[in-house]
Amino acid sequence: MATQLKPKMDCSAQEWQARQELAACYRIFDHLGWSESIYNHISVRVPGEEGAFLINPYGLLYHEVKASNLVKIDVQGNTLDGSTYPVNKAGFTQHSYFHEHLDWAHAICHTHTTATMAVASLEGGLQPSNFYACNFVGKIGYHDFEGVTVRSEEGERLLKNLGDKRILMLRNHGPVVMGRTIYEMFIMHWSLQRACEIQLATMSMGQPIGVGQEVVDVHQRDISQTQPPGGPGFADFQAWTRKIDAIDTSWRD
Repeated sequence: MATQLKPKMDCSAQEWQARQELAACYRIFDHLGWSESIYNHISVRVPGEEGAFLINPYGLLYHEVKASNLVKIDVQGNTLDGSTYPVNKAGFTQHSYFHEHLDWAHAICHTHTTATMAVASLEGGLQPSNFYACNFVGKIGYHDFEGVTVRSEEGERLLKNLGDKRILMLRNHGPVVMGRTIYEMFIMHWSLQRACEIQLATMSMGQPIGVGQEVVDVHQRDISQTQPPGGPGFADFQAWTRKIDAIDTSWRD
């Protein structure tokens, strides 16, 4: 993604790039219909700053988010960049715990899309009944609904139920998707969204045809051979960034 190397605010070039990529991500999510009024959240770690991450200002719609108005906070909830915007407590509680305890979790999103919430509310959750769903067999954790995530003591159970996975389905609520990069997080959410949409469409017509574990294993082994250059999700993220750039470039400011 072409970024401005010279920040428009008092921060490092690395932080400014992270801000621009996260702002682009909010605009992409909004363009794809994955936003939920002023709610939900996507966060990324600030490169080179232990315990610091960027998250959306509470009260703005996703199409209003831009690089300079993202809020930088630490895992204790302190605002680090002088922002006057508040941060959604549910977003902070959930994201701060994962950022603090998972050294690989650079980017995290939580959404309430109709398809993912519906599958999270379905007995059996995501089923191996379509191409995209087979990507995730054995790679999703599930966490029983405990109400809105504002109590820090729930964090330990969230982490336990995630285990060694990168997606945690909050039952009756929606997914938390984590990636080593913002690109990886994006493509996992995109694929999960498609898996859920197709499962619901199939179930509306009848009983889905299940894919056996032996075929799932082959599928998961071979899917890595289809990755474009740049690592998981990189080319996809660049493509969608070009799409939103053609609509509105204000996210870069």
